[in-house]
Amino acid sequence: MKKGDIFWTLGIAVIIGILVVPSSHAVFVSFTTQHAYLAGFIKFFILATMGELLAIRIITSDWAVPKGWVYRALVWGFLGMAIVLVFGIFSGGVTSATAQGLLPGKGVTFIWAFLVSALMNMTFGPTMMIFHRFTDTFIDMKYEGEKNIRIGTITKRIDWNGFYSFVVLKTIPFFWIPAHTIVFLLPSEYRVIAAAFLSVALGGILAFAKKKPQNN
Repeated sequence: MKKGDIFWTLGIAVIIGILVVPSSHAVFVSFTTQHAYLAGFIKFFILATMGELLAIRIITSDWAVPKGWVYRALVWGFLGMAIVLVFGIFSGGVTSATAQGLLPGKGVTFIWAFLVSALMNMTFGPTMMIFHRFTDTFIDMKYEGEKNIRIGTITKRIDWNGFYSFVVLKTIPFFWIPAHTIVFLLPSEYRVIAAAFLSVALGGILAFAKKKPQNN
């Protein structure tokens, strides 16, 4: 075990401790309720960045801070704010649609949570993933010294086959939809933090997926 393993684990433990200790838990709930966008930004800024660090640790067997990590974290923070809004839109939309009989499962919480997760991940999910893939690729190219970065050059750089065959067609149905179904079964004040923790888990999943071919 390396020092980085200890520090990373302690970081996760501190965050979990904030949620468990009654006094800090009350502050968390109050802050999340009163400042939803800022809270969403902070949650993803920290946890999604920790997910990226974990991915690097798994792939390289060592800890390293990625180039442009501040910009990557800012992108995650922005996505955290977007997720706060999207969670509200899709949960409210499914509630309205089931009440009107446009969707099944009226009054059944599990079906409601599944429908919110499925509809969100099949529509907003790929859009968010493409946006994030573009921003990550742009940051990579910038730090590699590329001078003339345009949408076309970014598009050519992205592995679209891997993106659609694995990220979209595998992680959405087999990870994101089931995971977010559980998220939407939670009280609303815990959903965004739970989604941020999922980004840590996904970092590990994607890292193992990248590492596996290297071991064959």
